[in-house]
Amino acid sequence: MFFSLLAFLTFNLEETSFCTLGFLTELVNLRIGTKEKAIRFHFGIKEMSGKLRVGFDSQTSSKMGSMDGRSDHEFEDESLVSPMELTKMTNGLTGIHHGSFSAVEQQKSIDNINTSLLRSLKVILFTSKINILMPCGPLAVVIHHLTEDQGWVFFLSLLGIIPLAERLGFATEQLALFTGPTVGGLLNATFGNATEMIISVHALKGGMIRVVQQSLLGSILSNMLLVLGCAFFCGGIVFMKKDQVFDKAAAVVNSGLLLMAVMGLLFPAVLHYTHSEVHYGKSELALSRFSSCIMLVAYAFYLVFQLKGHNESYERVNEEGGQNEGGTDDEEVPEISKWEAIIWLAILTGWISVLSDYLVDAIQGASAAWNIPIAFISVILLPIVGNAAEHASAIMFAMKDKLDISLGVAIGSSTQISMFGIPFCVVVGWILGRPMDLNFQLFETASLFITVLVVAFMLQEGTSNYFKGLMLVLCYLIVAASFFVHVDPSPVQDKKP
Repeated sequence: MFFSLLAFLTFNLEETSFCTLGFLTELVNLRIGTKEKAIRFHFGIKEMSGKLRVGFDSQTSSKMGSMDGRSDHEFEDESLVSPMELTKMTNGLTGIHHGSFSAVEQQKSIDNINTSLLRSLKVILFTSKINILMPCGPLAVVIHHLTEDQGWVFFLSLLGIIPLAERLGFATEQLALFTGPTVGGLLNATFGNATEMIISVHALKGGMIRVVQQSLLGSILSNMLLVLGCAFFCGGIVFMKKDQVFDKAAAVVNSGLLLMAVMGLLFPAVLHYTHSEVHYGKSELALSRFSSCIMLVAYAFYLVFQLKGHNESYERVNEEGGQNEGGTDDEEVPEISKWEAIIWLAILTGWISVLSDYLVDAIQGASAAWNIPIAFISVILLPIVGNAAEHASAIMFAMKDKLDISLGVAIGSSTQISMFGIPFCVVVGWILGRPMDLNFQLFETASLFITVLVVAFMLQEGTSNYFKGLMLVLCYLIVAASFFVHVDPSPVQDKKP
């Protein structure tokens, strides 16, 4: 009897252990890792273990009625896997699955970050063909430290800034997609002129006041004549059989601000050349600083006017521009995220600042090496580099019959430089102790005055065609030739206050 009971117990315990291990093996192989299913398997195992124990007790009670009450507990202690141990093993397996799931999530997060970084690098550095010029920037730095050839340093720095300015405009456009049309337009105008402002601040710190004045003047002339002229010309060629139409009201507002800027630049120059100052050398500077503050206030109200007062008209024009070709244009989708755009804006601005430092230091050496007047370099070459992104975008929008956007890029940029950029540099010079004033000399002021009048007459009808664009480009060629033969009477270095 005792040996048959022992054989029966061994068989049931082996069966229980086999079932338990089978369920545990199945739980591991499923690789689901969810707590609910693990708990479900755990309760199933406990239920089967309980049934086996009940069956075992009934059989043993019928065969061994004389056995004492401690036998059940003794056999339970002798079992291979107790319910408590089984619960601990199940919880341990569940924890293992949860730990492995967390590790998988962390690995996926790292992979997503790496993928996003690679995609962002690809979009910024390898999608534009003009990025082939990016190695020119580091090469300019290397040549500056290895040789004293300022001509090559200036030339390579100039080429290196071109793709950076274009990519800065691209990152600004990507950020503008997250901010709305009005704020996006202001962001485009602000960072579109970031290159000129960075170059101007570096030149101002170096005491090259005439370079600052002429580069800002050249940026206005380039936007109003070259950029707008090329946009009108290319748009007129594509739409040869009709006149392209733009919002005349917005153009009139910008023309009025440009005329106000001309007034601010004209009076200090007239005061200087008529020798009618109350305090010679001081009244001109004081008038420039006062006029700059007034111009900054006017520009601030202009921003309020755009953002709060009449932004509906600007948004309506942009919407109509997007529907000119039967509404076939798809909505533009951002290629990079908002924070990626902000980070790239910071990186590109910093690198442009570094190259601008080398560029400004090499201007005089390049002028002597190439036998080109500094006025021509400042008014023509530097603004063309800074306006490369605006030049391309204005032409692109004009060829899509979105002339309001082209006009906002060209004229809006000129308005910002004249009403914000120039007064800002005067205030910065005031802070740095540099006598930066609004006396741009008679020749430069006259060039700006004639340019504003010509463009204002071109915009008064609210239409454009390729012939108007051609006239603006030819006017720019006349201005460029004039500065090529112009000798600046003032020294490039800082004037004593």
